[in-house]
Amino acid sequence: MLRLRDYQRASLDALSAAWARGGADEAAPGHLIVLPTGAGKALVIAALARETLEENPLARVAIVTHSRELVAQNFAELTRSWPEAPAGIFSAGLGRREAGAQVLVCGIQSVADRLDAIGPRDLVIVDEAHLIPRAADTRYGRFLAGLRARTPGLRVTGFTATPYRLDSGRLDEGEHRLFSGIAYEADTFTLIRGGFLAPLVSKATLTQLDVSGVGRRGGDYIPGELEAAVNRDWITRAAVAELAEYGRARRAWLAFCAGLAHADAVRDAVRAEGYSCESVSGETPRRERDRIVAAFRAGQIRCLTSVGVLGTGFNVPEVDLVALLRPTRSTGLYVQQVGRALRCAPGKADALILDYAGLVRMHGPVDAVTVRSATQGLGGAGAPRAKPCPGCGALIALNASTCEACWTEPEADADTEAPHEAAADDELAILSADPGLPGPEPAGPAPAETGWHEASWHPVTALDLEAAPDGLDLVLGWRDGPAEAAWRVRLRPERSGYEREKAVSWWRGLGGGRDAPMSAAEFLERAALLARPAAIRVRPGRLSEHIECRTQDGRILGDVCRLASRAA
Repeated sequence: MLRLRDYQRASLDALSAAWARGGADEAAPGHLIVLPTGAGKALVIAALARETLEENPLARVAIVTHSRELVAQNFAELTRSWPEAPAGIFSAGLGRREAGAQVLVCGIQSVADRLDAIGPRDLVIVDEAHLIPRAADTRYGRFLAGLRARTPGLRVTGFTATPYRLDSGRLDEGEHRLFSGIAYEADTFTLIRGGFLAPLVSKATLTQLDVSGVGRRGGDYIPGELEAAVNRDWITRAAVAELAEYGRARRAWLAFCAGLAHADAVRDAVRAEGYSCESVSGETPRRERDRIVAAFRAGQIRCLTSVGVLGTGFNVPEVDLVALLRPTRSTGLYVQQVGRALRCAPGKADALILDYAGLVRMHGPVDAVTVRSATQGLGGAGAPRAKPCPGCGALIALNASTCEACWTEPEADADTEAPHEAAADDELAILSADPGLPGPEPAGPAPAETGWHEASWHPVTALDLEAAPDGLDLVLGWRDGPAEAAWRVRLRPERSGYEREKAVSWWRGLGGGRDAPMSAAEFLERAALLARPAAIRVRPGRLSEHIECRTQDGRILGDVCRLASRAA
């Protein structure tokens, strides 16, 4: 059995706590677990299935998803981490119908109308839950309603990286929702900071696609009009020339395109630059698509252009460049496309995102997107969520006070729609803040007051926990000669999602043990178990200060913080 990472363990603990609270309502009895692409969702699903059977050896589990590729991936992960699993597959696409398996990994198309064959189930795990349509009269709606009639106490859990749809917003809101809330959510920024996902770097491209005259339908651009607007020879050649230049030293490129003809045009332009390239779409025959993806995974093809596929469930960790050539108002599609580059791979230092479609500016940094209903317009009805730095052109958050790449301070009334140019060192602009990964030092003097923010280590002199109105504060003191300061880190162990994970991470990192307290009061009662870190440093971030603590055994803990006090 593979060992779960802390955040993976925390997700299952949070789900158990949600079940124990009975927080799901009758109309929407399911809970969501939100994990970014590359965070090991399949392993968490496998662990949940195994632990369910350990708790109840007679339990019957269904793991449901929408494609044969994901059925195969989930089954492989399940049997790899749990070789003796009583598992089977029910998928017409894979030619297997093992309906009696106690843990059944299945495709929704194959099982939705075959409830008599698969029998009652105690737990349904839905992978890629964001693909569940809004209407109740769908395969998923009929499937879950039918199983609930057979097992009134049925539990439902959805896994996704994007808990929202284009046409109806969040999965846990609105009529006909299948989920009552999010039991746990891990964010991209934190997992990159922890080394679990690949760092992201974005470049503000010279070539930008113009969709000002394209109409909308169902919340997104009309496909035919969109492709006509962006599939122009001179634009494609200019974009691909940039792509080839930036990708020269990168191993595996993905280009998301606006239509079949556009994907073929981009493919031909990449080939004209001297690189191997193939296009893949929903119309590509299954065996041909499998062959192309296998060759891409093996490094025999440098670039894939895609239409309507590869945005979900595509698992090639070596992808280190993503070209966004398909403008979309769908926040979920944007996040899913960027997510193809988040997986770590040997020799992969980071992943480059080339944003020709203006998606970062529309939706915001990938770890801090804004989701609204289709009537409002996702990403803020076209209002930009990022602005170009006037110094280097990197895309930075709207409320950023300085650019991490060139240390420029944007003007307060900077034109957020001003043209921007590419630059060689605009790193991590697709993230909301600098996760503290190694990068170039800014040239020239630092802003004032940096004496309290230098990225150098100082010995920790004190560790205290203090009660706060909605949780507690971890207070860390340090001294540097005559200078002394104390910094606070907010801990909210009683909440779900990232805040619960953060509290657990600090508790375990400071030596409190595996079983973290469930409440602020218990945290304070058991505070004597915590060990004072060896050293501390504080860095300026785009949106807040970032603290790093080095524990006695050499591990690094980090998060946002605020100054508690300082004295000379």
